[in-house]
Amino acid sequence: MLKLIHTADWHLGQTFHGQERHFEHRAFLTWLLDTLAARQADTLLVAGDIFDVVNPSLRSQELLYDFIVNAHERLPMLDIVMIAGNHDSGNRIELPAPLMKRLNAHALGRVSWCDDGTLDTERLLVPLTDTNGETRAWCLALPFLRPAEVTGGGLARDDDAGSDSRNDYVAGISRVHEQLIEAARNQRQPGQALVAMSHAHLHGAAVSETSERPIVIGGEESISATLFPEEIAYVALGHLHRAQRVGEERIRYSGSPLPLDFSEVAYPHQVVEVTLEGESLSAVEAIPVPRPVAMHRIGPAKLPEALTELKALAHDPALPREQWPWLEVRVELSAPVPDLRAQVETALEGKALRLLRLERRLPQVDSDNASARVDLEELGPRRLFERTWLERWGEPPSEEVQADFERLLQDVLDNDTLESAAREEHA
Repeated sequence: MLKLIHTADWHLGQTFHGQERHFEHRAFLTWLLDTLAARQADTLLVAGDIFDVVNPSLRSQELLYDFIVNAHERLPMLDIVMIAGNHDSGNRIELPAPLMKRLNAHALGRVSWCDDGTLDTERLLVPLTDTNGETRAWCLALPFLRPAEVTGGGLARDDDAGSDSRNDYVAGISRVHEQLIEAARNQRQPGQALVAMSHAHLHGAAVSETSERPIVIGGEESISATLFPEEIAYVALGHLHRAQRVGEERIRYSGSPLPLDFSEVAYPHQVVEVTLEGESLSAVEAIPVPRPVAMHRIGPAKLPEALTELKALAHDPALPREQWPWLEVRVELSAPVPDLRAQVETALEGKALRLLRLERRLPQVDSDNASARVDLEELGPRRLFERTWLERWGEPPSEEVQADFERLLQDVLDNDTLESAAREEHA
């Protein structure tokens, strides 16, 4: 038997609307290490997007490497296999690889090619061992593939490929998978399982509302689950933040361990425990990740309802500031509210909450005439203002708003007059 923990999309170093999340990342890694020990895991799989940016801060790198060292000290036989995601720099992920191998940690950041143009599969096949050091499975560790790596002249193609669709990005990814799977078939011994790990977007998988960055420009990024034949006992995927299986029990996204955007608040975050018996998948169990910092999302609602909900929002004043919940407020407006933020902050006064985002939702207005050509000189500033206000709010500006605009316009005109006089004086 071999027990794996599958996780992905840590995004260490992520800032949340300008706020750093070091406390949350450190808390997750502490929990993960305790879970690995409690579950007596043999292997930890990290399916990409370890860091949030290609040039991570020293602090976020320290988090990763401290975790690896602590894991080896506590679980000397634990294998760790990490691949780079589209947020990562493959070269940076691999830079400490020779040192990490001494800690049973394998970092794969890029693919490379043999002199004949075929994939260098040997470095991408990682043996997974049990507590006795016996190889029980092979991990096909495939880091995120950028278009330049799998198109053009880098990878040998079938003779009949010519210039058809197999020359594009998705076809290049397919060829890489095919060659790696064939190499794994030849490598393994009877009784050893095959586990694939990839950072990709599979057809039919559900994406989050706003948080995932498209892998490639132009949308040619999703691949088919049929790339993974039945002999692959388990497929550990990264990139999509929503935990899910794709068609089959054995093909899964673990999802991100923490919400990376307010749109991810509503669904659970987890790691996945995978048990292999011989060459086959025996069991899969989702393990919920505790949320070290809560998130609240108010609305969308009318302003009175939103303020009422804010005032009633529970909080714990004893929490240290680094654990105060994050808060997003979405307000539906039918007219401008110049002091909206002040009203929201007043409702939150004295509460141990951190307001990160205040979204104003404007009314939907029929803008059939919005694109019509206009002569700005003919309209003049007053009519242009009235027209713009009407298109935005669906009604003409009130007398009070119009008076404010007139005062502002006069200030601008007076300022222009003073500047012109000053220029003439110095001429």
